[in-house]
Amino acid sequence: MGHNEQVSYFSAVFARTPQGWVGAEAVLAEAEGVDDVADLMREAAVESYGDPVVLLIEQDDDWFAVVRLDGDEEPHAYVSTIRDDGLGALFHQLVGDVPDGEPAGDPSLLADLGLDAKELGDLGERALPGDALLVVAERAGFGEEFDRLRD
Repeated sequence: MGHNEQVSYFSAVFARTPQGWVGAEAVLAEAEGVDDVADLMREAAVESYGDPVVLLIEQDDDWFAVVRLDGDEEPHAYVSTIRDDGLGALFHQLVGDVPDGEPAGDPSLLADLGLDAKELGDLGERALPGDALLVVAERAGFGEEFDRLRD
């Protein structure tokens, strides 16, 4: 798989600030690994106080991922369906060796923001990735920012 194949994806980073959540599009095309993703999230959060920072990704209406970063910790991720191509390959590093086509990671990573593990897992099974991310964003409190970036 080359890096230049056209994969359509949406990715945005949301950081919590005292004024509310702030969202920005995230460019993941250059990301080679987990450290790159974490750096990108920290950069996006630099304008804010940056706890937590949530990255939402959706590729080709095929799968979605939620990545969360708190302070200097390693990022946590939940992926609705692991894929070996495109951005999906990045997530093998975050969630370990999971068979292609399976959900992976930590579904409880947004529990303190109002989205419990079961709900996130159900979204992965039942909803289109874009719709699932909207629900995630709304429950976590940044639905408006998500809508603004999505248009």
